[in-house]
Amino acid sequence: MNDLTLPLLCRRVRVRGLVQGVGYRPFVYRLAFELGLSGWVRNDAEGVDIEARGPAPLVERFIARLRAEAPELARVEAVEVREAEPERSLPGFLIVESRGGHASTAIGPDSALCHDCLEELFSPQDRRHRYAFTHCTHCGPRYSITRELPYDRARTSLAPFPQCPACTAEYADPHNRRFHAEANCCPDCGPQLRLLDAAGQPIAGDPVREAVRLLQAGKIVALKGYGGFHLACDARNGAAVAELRKRKHREEKPFAVMAANVASANALCALGGDEAGLLELPERSIVLLRKQDNTDTQLPGVAPGLQWLGLMLPYAPLHYLLFHAAAGEPEGLAWLAQAQDLVLVMTSANPGGEPLVTDNAEAVERLAGMADAFLCHDRDIVIRSDDSVIRCDEGGVQFLRRGRGQTPRPIKLKDEGPAVLAFGPYLKNTLCVVKGREAYLSQHIGDLDNVPTVNFLEETVAHLLHILDVEPQVIAHDLHPDFPSTRLAAAFAAERGIPAIAVAHHHAHIAAVLAETRYPKPVIGLALDGIGLGEDGGLWGGELLRVDGADCQRLGGLLPLQLPGGDRAAREPWRLAAAALHALGRNGDIEAFVARRYPDQQGAGMIAEMLRKQLNCPPTSSLGRLFDAAAGLLGLRASQRFEAQAAMELEGRAHAWEERHGPAAPLTDGWNINNDGHLDLLPLLAWLGECDDADLGAARFHATLAAGLVHWAAAAAERANLSTLALGGGCLLNHLLSRDLRMGLQARGLAVLEARQAPPNDGGIALGQAWVARQSLGR
Repeated sequence: MNDLTLPLLCRRVRVRGLVQGVGYRPFVYRLAFELGLSGWVRNDAEGVDIEARGPAPLVERFIARLRAEAPELARVEAVEVREAEPERSLPGFLIVESRGGHASTAIGPDSALCHDCLEELFSPQDRRHRYAFTHCTHCGPRYSITRELPYDRARTSLAPFPQCPACTAEYADPHNRRFHAEANCCPDCGPQLRLLDAAGQPIAGDPVREAVRLLQAGKIVALKGYGGFHLACDARNGAAVAELRKRKHREEKPFAVMAANVASANALCALGGDEAGLLELPERSIVLLRKQDNTDTQLPGVAPGLQWLGLMLPYAPLHYLLFHAAAGEPEGLAWLAQAQDLVLVMTSANPGGEPLVTDNAEAVERLAGMADAFLCHDRDIVIRSDDSVIRCDEGGVQFLRRGRGQTPRPIKLKDEGPAVLAFGPYLKNTLCVVKGREAYLSQHIGDLDNVPTVNFLEETVAHLLHILDVEPQVIAHDLHPDFPSTRLAAAFAAERGIPAIAVAHHHAHIAAVLAETRYPKPVIGLALDGIGLGEDGGLWGGELLRVDGADCQRLGGLLPLQLPGGDRAAREPWRLAAAALHALGRNGDIEAFVARRYPDQQGAGMIAEMLRKQLNCPPTSSLGRLFDAAAGLLGLRASQRFEAQAAMELEGRAHAWEERHGPAAPLTDGWNINNDGHLDLLPLLAWLGECDDADLGAARFHATLAAGLVHWAAAAAERANLSTLALGGGCLLNHLLSRDLRMGLQARGLAVLEARQAPPNDGGIALGQAWVARQSLGR
């Protein structure tokens, strides 16, 4: 019992950060109840507002524990305390009604099912046994069901489902983990599953069991998840995988898979380091993992020709129920510690590269001809979101794509500043809203090469600005005037009478790294990617830059190669091989070379003539195209079925060499630095054209490229009297290249900055655009 002789305090506490939708108010209530304090707690637009009254030592202990013991999903950024007079006279400690207003808090990302909910899901005695919408304050959907803040049920897609008496009692019980769980529901009052056939008509029987029966029979089922639908099939059934490829027009691009647990993943992939832990994080990202020797035999056609497999574990109750049904519906959780036979291909349900399907009727219409059945439900998805994709390397975790489980988690910036909206690039588009010291990078939107994706970009702009309650003061966009994102940015700025700032593609790549690392000084930047518009109007992609805030100076680029046929050359590596021979003064050898490496390929003479006459052969300094040239010279493939396929296979060959022989030595004379600052790798390309061992060639290409880039960048840093170097661009997703660059630069005494919170590829461009726009205003 509290000693009433102690001095009494009344303190008003403001908690900021990710503190809504994560069980923070119930946590505060229980903490106050334990300490015998009176007062109240509520959500509002700024976060969580608390009034605490009681003996001074207990109030002080309460305040100290607000951060130290916060719920697992919470991210407490600040605990602000001030003296106060009691606002109202209330008995004990209460959770009171939320307040709206100008939002300066955040809603949490969607989260995987927690252990307690799993136990209920598979306990026949529990009223939520096998209920596909089992959640509590510690888990479940958040961002994908939230229409606006503060986070209350009425502002989510659970609003149409009034709680039954039993759920209402849980919601009102301070000692229940569903106390003020806004998505709380049960089979009597919550959403329901339905299984529909290809025509959208109901299929009789238990939806989950019937769906598993169809999957095991080789059928393709569309599954409604948190952020949208997946197209799923049995990953062990080669015929089903081939049929899915045929229906989705996805000839060779790898599929991601879902396995029941880490034990199942171990049978497919060689898990190392922290990879098992990454799989089990609440975010449930797709993790890129090294295949086992027999993975392609176990999963025929899933990820052909590659060393890596994208794998994730279940996160929604529905996913667990599918694996549970396939396992024979055992009681309890012991089965989840054992390897399970079922492995599912889980690929985004987005025909033709369009945005994810989210609505039931839309799924039946847009996925016609793709899905044999639809396992759906009647809880709306407010905002679509693809799965996040990550990998782990020597430098830590790296994003390939930010989406479900990560959005809208903010990236902390060094300084405050005006609100900025950045519209992002053309490929792998994301947008970024910067508010105060927080940058909110949107979920993956996609390539802006179709009207539905452009519309999705507009929808995401509206939703993110609304949920964050932001009115931008400046707009940022790509330097390219014809990108849909650029045109939308210009129109948005004109409508509001605010400035629009163009940011060069490769400047933005380096700026994104500086933004997330909060590095305030000038750096040397290596921007290594496919192609982006340079400040001189050229096609850049292998750039050595000096970046100082809004100022960017190009110190040099890779010696340009020509693109015979323009964009088509990016899809046909043999054309880049021909371009390399031409650059080496061997135009006359092109036809014989192509006949030797690619005997079925036609048109070599025409390409040689185009290069000779400089017809439709634009030059580019792109490192991505240099990878294509290397793959073409080694005879790996004549054409690419998906972006960076040749480069990924080249990396795989290099890994295979390293595993057998150790790291390859770089060619000592494999590069030159020209007087104009260009890095000339033609000697390396000349050697590759004569190499008949593709694995050795791939390994030596990586080693020589990294050594040349390190020498080039280190020399520039010495001339500029700088000791920090930032790495950006999609080529940094190449594990061998990023590893060797990091090690080589650090060996020369340089500090290396890399993208870890945003993808290094074009998925992080919007963050860099927003950062440069802020720096521009400060000049």
